[in-house]
Amino acid sequence: MIITLEGTTSAKISAELLRARRSAGSPAQGMVLTLIIVCDESEYSSAIKASMEAGREHPSRILLCVTASGRNASLDADVHIGEGTPGEVVVIRMRGAVAAHPASVIRPLLLPDSPVVIWWPGKAPQKQATDELAQLAMRRLTDASSSVRPLAALKARAADYTPGDTDLSWTRLTPWRALLAAALDQYPAKIKSVVIESQRRNPSADLLAAWLHSRLKVDAIRKISDGPGLTAVRMTTASGDIALTRPDGLLASYAVPGQPERLVALKRRDFTELLSEELRRMDEDVVYERTVKSLLDGDEPAPKKSRAKKASGKKVDSTPKAAKQTAGSR
Repeated sequence: MIITLEGTTSAKISAELLRARRSAGSPAQGMVLTLIIVCDESEYSSAIKASMEAGREHPSRILLCVTASGRNASLDADVHIGEGTPGEVVVIRMRGAVAAHPASVIRPLLLPDSPVVIWWPGKAPQKQATDELAQLAMRRLTDASSSVRPLAALKARAADYTPGDTDLSWTRLTPWRALLAAALDQYPAKIKSVVIESQRRNPSADLLAAWLHSRLKVDAIRKISDGPGLTAVRMTTASGDIALTRPDGLLASYAVPGQPERLVALKRRDFTELLSEELRRMDEDVVYERTVKSLLDGDEPAPKKSRAKKASGKKVDSTPKAAKQTAGSR
């Protein structure tokens, strides 16, 4: 059921939610959090799809704020509730002066006594620590990959970091970090050097280089590849390379010295999977904090101009052991 409210207010939206819940039988007590999404019209379609699919794992009140500039102030809303809708979804379209102060509209709609998570699929506030909406949430999700200058966006996040912040560029690294930690668990050798291959301006590669540098105390050399995304990580030891290569964005070749190459699933994940992962935890990510703040040191390696070659490997049915938490995977 979708209820459209034009020229409305927060009080009217809240009253309509209560009325719709009584008629449709929405279990408000079963919702675990409030998810605020701030986007523009171009990001609306993918944002509502990802949030509603993630809501099937985490039933939530989803407040999707679609902002737009304009001289005339307006506030319209669509209330989605009932069959086929996980929890409650309210699409709020703000224009003009109302869009300049969205917290005044959102604050009365938050679920009482429940965590609040905010996600910016596109452009995030330049000063997130002082943003009105950001101050309502205990978890704040950004995505540096949507920025024209991803590394600068990560450094901006590091400069005003607040416990609870994270970036989806870091979330994309979870399976990579787990596999690399497992490789060192299986083959505990001293790492002499690290090479990371990725597309140009890939913020996940920047964070991975910073993480490996902090953990292994060696500089990570960046090389540019044709992608998609991250394509390879090679850690050199005295006996050869520990290599994780993924040229197609789906399947990775995993190799350690003295053993045959193995194939492991390492597909690129969509927004639904990334969002679902982040909604599983409400505590701060101290590993991300240390990693992103290390970018402010100014010594992160720049990508080399030479094009990286794509690697191939034999197919063997086996997978590496699970990563240890002490290696920094989550």
